[in-house]
Amino acid sequence: MIDRETVDRIYAAANIVDIVGDYVTLKRKGVNYTACCPFHNEKTPSFIVSPAKGVYKCFGCGKGGNAVTFLMEHESLSYPEALKMVAKRYNIEVQEREQTEEDVRRNNDRESMFAVNGWAADYFVNYMRNDDEGLSVGMGYFRQKRRLTDATIRKFGLGFCPSRGDRMSQDALKAGYKKEFLVSTGLSKERESDGSLYDRFRDRVIFPVHNISGRVVAFGARTLRSDKEVAKYLNSPESEIYSKKNEIYGLYFAKRAIQQQDCAIMVEGYLDVISMHQVGVENVVASSGTSLTVEQIRLLARFTHNITIIYDADPAGIKAAMRGIDLVLQEGLNVRIVLLPDGDDPDTFAGRHTADQVRQYIADHEQDFLSFKAKRLMGESGNDPIRKSAAISDMVESIARIPDSIRRSVYIKECASAMQIEEQVLIGEVARKRLASTGDRQSDEFLRRQMAQQRAEQSVPQQSAGRPIGPIEAGSSIEALESELAKYLLKYGHLSFEVTEGRETIAYNVAEFIFGELDVDGLKFTNPQKNQILDLYRTMWREAGVGVEIPVQPFINHPDPEVCNQAVELLTIDENYTASELWRQKEIRVETNEEILSAGVPRAATLFKSKVIERMIRDEQAKLKAGNCSEEEQMEIIRQLTQLNEVKVIISRKMDRLIL
Repeated sequence: MIDRETVDRIYAAANIVDIVGDYVTLKRKGVNYTACCPFHNEKTPSFIVSPAKGVYKCFGCGKGGNAVTFLMEHESLSYPEALKMVAKRYNIEVQEREQTEEDVRRNNDRESMFAVNGWAADYFVNYMRNDDEGLSVGMGYFRQKRRLTDATIRKFGLGFCPSRGDRMSQDALKAGYKKEFLVSTGLSKERESDGSLYDRFRDRVIFPVHNISGRVVAFGARTLRSDKEVAKYLNSPESEIYSKKNEIYGLYFAKRAIQQQDCAIMVEGYLDVISMHQVGVENVVASSGTSLTVEQIRLLARFTHNITIIYDADPAGIKAAMRGIDLVLQEGLNVRIVLLPDGDDPDTFAGRHTADQVRQYIADHEQDFLSFKAKRLMGESGNDPIRKSAAISDMVESIARIPDSIRRSVYIKECASAMQIEEQVLIGEVARKRLASTGDRQSDEFLRRQMAQQRAEQSVPQQSAGRPIGPIEAGSSIEALESELAKYLLKYGHLSFEVTEGRETIAYNVAEFIFGELDVDGLKFTNPQKNQILDLYRTMWREAGVGVEIPVQPFINHPDPEVCNQAVELLTIDENYTASELWRQKEIRVETNEEILSAGVPRAATLFKSKVIERMIRDEQAKLKAGNCSEEEQMEIIRQLTQLNEVKVIISRKMDRLIL
């Protein structure tokens, strides 16, 4: 286990903007940064990173945490693994105590598979650089036939697998790697006859496939033989660490350039990516030897909403481009198409041009999806009305996939002009397609909610202008009330507020008031993580004293990730609902923290106690209803119910006063 001192150093060094920025494109908005959430699919950014607090929070899916828990969630890492990843980034030495048997058991198969893949990647590189066969065959192919420089070969980790059928497998076993992981990663295969291993990628040049954080998850391998019976490319099989549909070849090397240029260029093959990078066009990726998938598009959408597809100009390339258009549109991204000159692919084209020439060609020849598709479809249909009708239906299919209504409207106008058809006809067809395929009632509901919200904002009453959306009401659940009280502690526990009781005005400290209300009746939270927050705050508060601000870092950086997530949730609960500048311009008074606390804290505490009493009454009534109590036990239950109902009446009167 990692000692606490080292953990504290890791948290102190971790820059959440840098770490999260490796996975999504962050844009500054005031003191925070925003992005589209990497954990769920969204078109409007609701993901916020606060460098001051060191936390992230998505107001769409609810996920939140710190730099370490972000890596845990995104990379499926354990807590110690995520700490080590951050430590490695900031050159912090991690010293661990000897692992227990339980710690060893936690080292799951995924890490073992990553380890053997990492070893294999180095093995293939070393074999190509240091063995005669590797130098003559593998290095000769990359240098001479593919015109790759040594720097490019090193950058992408290119290598060669020995031609002897089991050499790599035997060397891996000698190095201490287990047979089961060599097989599960697909590096080796088992012979049916005796169970011995042989190399899947023997006698092939190797292209490692890196995930978004740079770990090797798979390999692609190309034969150099001209034998038609041998598959040109072999790829690692699906595994615990590799899903072809979720990976994009080259993204690890391209993500910075994609962010900077706000555009990703999508090509077909490994060498297309590598050659484009070598010439200096680095915002280039490939769909990893498969048709473009929704998952890959969503992964790209973390870095840009603009995709340029460059496929070959042959029929197969055009077909692949047409197939990818609709998927990109469906995810709300902008897509443009570039066709290269006949006989060229990105690899050969990049080999004959400079970076500026490649970029200029793209700028001069990229077509909007509608222009590209209309030109192709109308060219194929000629004067045949049936084929023209089919072409229009194909265009409607693409437009109907666009989630944004404004963009749909623009494309409908352009399509009507290009196809020489009435706009109203297209509008009706697109509407029918969307209703059939997506049930576009959600869009209608969204628009209605927007209009209702706008009307509500225009008639905001003065007394509620500063309150967070979704105030605690009498019908709120115990869970919601626990969240409200815990939020008041973490954010405002050191502040004071005043309450008028009769003719007397009494000053209270927030933390002192909440603990006084809970402790007098021995109440705790039902949620275990919030209860840990409550207990930790109480301990720190008692040591610090009344009115001293308790730092939030022990909660945000709590060893239990669940507690951390709860703390971030509570600290950011009102982050998206601050009073707008418009209110101030219109001179609508915004309540101060003290005014909000004066009403909110007593109200939340009283409602919480009321809910607890109601639950206790239900429990006692259930015992009576069960009918398996003795007469003496029944009398005791009735006595308890009488006392509880008396308390309920007192709380109800107090609650009425607070609400009124």
